[in-house]
Amino acid sequence: MPDQTSSAMVARLLDVIENEIVPLTERGVAAGNKVFGAALLRKSDLSLVIAGTNDETDNPLWHGEINTLRQFYERPERPSTRELIFLTTHEPCTLCMSAITWAGFDNFYYFYSHEDSRDAFAIPHDLVILKELFGLEPGGYRRRNEFWTAYAIDDLIAAVDQPELSAQRDRIRRQYDAMSDQYQKSKGDNNIPLN
Repeated sequence: MPDQTSSAMVARLLDVIENEIVPLTERGVAAGNKVFGAALLRKSDLSLVIAGTNDETDNPLWHGEINTLRQFYERPERPSTRELIFLTTHEPCTLCMSAITWAGFDNFYYFYSHEDSRDAFAIPHDLVILKELFGLEPGGYRRRNEFWTAYAIDDLIAAVDQPELSAQRDRIRRQYDAMSDQYQKSKGDNNIPLN
C-alpha cells in the first residue's frame, strides 16, 4: 500500500474526489440526492476501480458508499477488497461503516467529518444515530480497530504541508458548498426519509 503520508497519495485522493466523484455527485444532487460519494482505488498503483454517489431518491439505502459497493459487486470481474483503498467524501455513517466492514476492506479515507456533515451540510443523522443507537459521542468509534483503519484526509494534508494540496482541498470544499446549497433548497421535494 502506498505511504499514507506521501504527498502523491494525498494528491491522488483529492484528484479522485474532484475529478471523478464531484461530477457524479453534481448530477445526483440535481436529481434530489444528498452530497455523499465514494470511490475504490487499487492500493498497488492508486488507479480508479469505480466511483459512485448517493442515490437515495431511488432507494434510501443507496448512500454514496453503499451505492458504490453495489455497483462494484455487480461487476463480473473485480479485485479483492483487501487490494483496494476505500475513499469516501464524508465520514461514513453506521450503515456504511458496517458495509465497508462486511465487504472486507481494511481501510477507509474520508474528506469531511461527521461534524462537518452536521454543521456545514445540515445533515446531522450520522451523529444522531451514533448517539441514539450506540451511545457514542462525536468521534466515539474506534478509527483503528480489528477490521480497518480510518484516515481523515484533512490530517494527511496537514502532515504533508504542501500549499497546493491545501488549495485543492479548499477548491473541493467550495464545490461541495455549492452542491449542499442546492440540496438544501430542494430537499423538501424528495421522499428521502432522513433528508
